[in-house]
Amino acid sequence: MKKTVKKQRVDKILGNLGYGTRSELKRAAKQGRIKVNDEVIKDSGLQIDPYQEKLEFDGEQVNYREYIYLLMNKPQGVISATEDRHDSTVVDLLDIEYQVFEPFPVGRLDKDTEGLLLITNDGRLAHELLSPRKHVPKTYEADVLGEVTEEDIVQFSKGVTLEDGYVTLPAELQILNHTPSPEGTMSQIRLTISEGKFHQVKRMFESVGKKVTFLKRVSMGALQLDPTLPTGEYRELTAEELVQIGRGTE
Repeated sequence: MKKTVKKQRVDKILGNLGYGTRSELKRAAKQGRIKVNDEVIKDSGLQIDPYQEKLEFDGEQVNYREYIYLLMNKPQGVISATEDRHDSTVVDLLDIEYQVFEPFPVGRLDKDTEGLLLITNDGRLAHELLSPRKHVPKTYEADVLGEVTEEDIVQFSKGVTLEDGYVTLPAELQILNHTPSPEGTMSQIRLTISEGKFHQVKRMFESVGKKVTFLKRVSMGALQLDPTLPTGEYRELTAEELVQIGRGTE
């Protein structure tokens, strides 16, 4: 991705990466704790190119970056938001080294929905992935109370009418399995949609008389949920995944 950052103040660079406040960094510079290109600087307001010049704090090299891209396997019970008065958010699950970038979730998963969630501070990418005109496909796996049938597959492929009269775009429904349960037949399905209306997957099944009891997102565009990533954990995107979202180099 093209780097847009040019020269910046040292205290701004270090502050954005969580090394301290401006006053704390000013004091650190006077104490000789900051080096640029292997030379101690006393002025924390010095402007440097963080991509081209070597910056050290307390003897350790500072690796500058403008954006972060995290893949989270969102657990149930947390909100897809940056802050909430009553519930924990996905940002609360991040280490402080990532929180200092002021990241946000790209799109949202319901509180009781698990699975793939991209977290970043790249607003342009978020717009690209969420723009209704892009029709970025999102795939979910779900447990549905009720027997999902071939008729449902046909119905979903044409688009279903929600309770408010909205007709969804065509969606690809696959039946993975049927299992008995005390409440009746439970269907395991995979569904790919290309829009993101509020509670859309749940509402689509309600429109054909069935109820989603468990929902997990497994892909968004080219990004796939890492099967080795435990629920509630996250990691940075790999070089290959960055290429997939248009933020890496071949």
